[in-house]
Amino acid sequence: MNFHRYYPIDVVNGPGTRCTLFVAGCEHHCPGCYNQSTWRLDSGRPFTAADEDRILRDLNDRRIPRQGLSLSGGDPLHPQNVPAVLHLLERVRQECEGKDVWLWTGYTRAELSPEQRPVLALIDVLVDGRFIRERYNPSLPWRGSDNQVIHYF
Repeated sequence: MNFHRYYPIDVVNGPGTRCTLFVAGCEHHCPGCYNQSTWRLDSGRPFTAADEDRILRDLNDRRIPRQGLSLSGGDPLHPQNVPAVLHLLERVRQECEGKDVWLWTGYTRAELSPEQRPVLALIDVLVDGRFIRERYNPSLPWRGSDNQVIHYF
């Protein structure tokens, strides 16, 4: 998996202070997407074990309490990203007590493949659906267009 940005301190992508990872790779190519630079799987830079370790350290750093982890992109559920995302989430669940996980994807929950579905057991919130420019609504919390759904698990 590749990624574009990692923010160890973020207050925009989910509630509270969070760690946020923007992965590379998206099949949806939504017109009007604000993050088109993340569409290509080979863009950004490789996500390494050191990057994963840093996220876990940051989530557990008590000097700056963080509520959780946000995964966006690109698309964390791009089929080629799923193995790395699953590994990261399994570690978060094992090593980070009391942290929530939010994940944004262009797939709807009903569209998820059998390979993507195991991610749902490891997250707290799924924001799903493609961005539709004609349904853009800047007043919506945590999403860009009103077709996107927030699922709380």
